[in-house]
Amino acid sequence: QVQLVESGGGLVQPGGSLRLSCAASGSSFIIRDMGWYRQAPGKQRELVATITRGGTTNYADSVKGRFTISRDNAKNTVYLEMNTLKPEDTADYYCKAVVITSTTTSLEVWGQGTLVSVSS
Repeated sequence: QVQLVESGGGLVQPGGSLRLSCAASGSSFIIRDMGWYRQAPGKQRELVATITRGGTTNYADSVKGRFTISRDNAKNTVYLEMNTLKPEDTADYYCKAVVITSTTTSLEVWGQGTLVSVSS
């Protein structure tokens, strides 16, 4: 079974930056799409950014221009560079990976989440 471990969360002042990392581990596997999601207090989980294995990216309007998603396929790791952070970015951030399990099937795997708190 593939496991995802996030790191890099913490407390940062408004206008500051953080970089989140998510590393996949387990037996031999291939990851298709990867993405970051977040859930703020009192709100539903929402998509932040996604990236395909080939490097095509997609961003939520609320973070476009401020956040950058990237990946290193050799390390099975996805990153989220967050700049110009705002208090409304405060949330638990979750990594998701789509793991290819056969020629016709795949499996969604989620990390445990890492807290990002933007406050002065």
